[in-house]
Amino acid sequence: MAIKVIHRDQPAARVPMISKDARFLVGPGTGAHAITMNYVILEPGEGNIPHSHPESEDVVFAIGGEGSAENHSTGQSSTFHAGETVFIPPGVVHAIVANRGQRIESVGGPTPPDLNMLRRAGIEI
Repeated sequence: MAIKVIHRDQPAARVPMISKDARFLVGPGTGAHAITMNYVILEPGEGNIPHSHPESEDVVFAIGGEGSAENHSTGQSSTFHAGETVFIPPGVVHAIVANRGQRIESVGGPTPPDLNMLRRAGIEI
């Protein structure tokens, strides 16, 4: 098994359900089995389609900007800033939204991989 170095500008696939600029870097189909890693840019006013990962925990680390993590299961919203991590438990309907007038740059993804979501995005597993 070889170590891989993957640049954000050479993603394995794009994931438009996350954002106009969501890049699938690591996960099933790239040699990883237990994790996923996406690099995502959300422009001001942009947000994910509300979704859930029935069997996966999701984590988003904000590299830049600030926005909100919306819990559509409870109606709660939490503001986050660069340097902070958002944790979403399995089954929570959620969306990350760039609603603070800033672009959000983040990395993260559901673990274990949400195979149904990857298939819907057209990623070969």
